Amino acid sequence: MALKILYFAGLREAIGSGMESLELPPGVTTVAGLRAALGQSHPALLAAKNLRAAVNQKMVGMEAPVADGDEVAFFPPVTGG
Repeated sequence: MALKILYFAGLREAIGSGMESLELPPGVTTVAGLRAALGQSHPALLAAKNLRAAVNQKMVGMEAPVADGDEVAFFPPVTGG
């Protein structure tokens, strides 16, 4: 099974895509581990400050578990007016 990764706002622009599917990298068990693994090919993920995440449409902390088949979304801080 593959993970579905979603990127929003400035991350979407920096990465050049709003979504990708990939196999869970070996040894990755948390959102933080996934972020670090994805950061190898998407440095914007590592550079983003105060990054928020959701697993299966539920907001979670970076230490939340991830598993095969999950949908993981990354949100940079955004402002509006």
